Amino acid sequence: MKYRQLGSSDLSVSEISLGSWLTYGVGVEADSARRCLDTAFDVGINFIDTANVYGAGAAESFLGGALADRPRDSYVLATKVFFPMDDHNRGLSRAQILKQIDDSLSRLATDHVDLYQCHRYDDDTPLEETMRAMSDVVAAGKARYIGFSEWPADKIQAALDMVGVEKFVSSQPQYSLVHRDPEDKVIPLCAANGISQIVWSPLGQGVLTGKYQPGRAPPPGSRATNDRMNDFIGGMLREPLLVAVEKLKPLADEAGLSLSQFALAWILREPNIASAIIGASRPEQVIDNAGASGAIVAPELFARAEAIIAEGMSIR
Repeated sequence: MKYRQLGSSDLSVSEISLGSWLTYGVGVEADSARRCLDTAFDVGINFIDTANVYGAGAAESFLGGALADRPRDSYVLATKVFFPMDDHNRGLSRAQILKQIDDSLSRLATDHVDLYQCHRYDDDTPLEETMRAMSDVVAAGKARYIGFSEWPADKIQAALDMVGVEKFVSSQPQYSLVHRDPEDKVIPLCAANGISQIVWSPLGQGVLTGKYQPGRAPPPGSRATNDRMNDFIGGMLREPLLVAVEKLKPLADEAGLSLSQFALAWILREPNIASAIIGASRPEQVIDNAGASGAIVAPELFARAEAIIAEGMSIR
């Protein structure tokens, strides 16, 4: 496993990290989730990402128990705040940030997180209020650094322009061969300002693993067949895209990688990426995905892959 510096922080994070969206405490049984977590540590993953809203706190509670016996300085822990926890608790107001960090720390059974992230931008709260509250969380020792997820470039710049507040060290965008929007504005802006990317859905909800084959029903046990985990994958299961993914397999073979490893290595080709977050329901998936770290792939193979996917996505 290779490691990269997270933005301007002093955190060194594994190139592959373990997430818990739709999985731990939600769609994956506790025993399987714990095996995945243990395997992640075995292969050198040191970065664990979660959020208060995942399973309405269930993912954080699972991690609080599963990590209890590990030295706190042996892993980097990140969580997030914004989405509704119930009818009365949501957003990035000062009151919510201060309440939700305490609730998250209680569930995680720790006195601090290494990274506290604004899960989305809050149009209902002044940015200055949000940034000063996040800064106070750091000043209180409850988080070491702050980040954001899916903020537009103008809001990122506005936060960077503020004085007397903590500076973001991370951005968490959706980014993959099938979703390249951050390349336009977010990645260049962040790269110029000491902010690294922590990528979510780097395998396109599993489509880039090749498990979903054209003309066939989704395999049993896959995310697409699990009603607790398939809310976001439907739009990805288009026949032209699945055909395009099939065409990537010879390229992955030429690189000496599995298709998942090839797709993750494509993510890690970008220097501004600190880590790609994987979601795994089986230890074998963790082991395979971790194999992408440090992979050296000829640029022309990536260029061919980009062209194949672009063509597949253009067909409606």
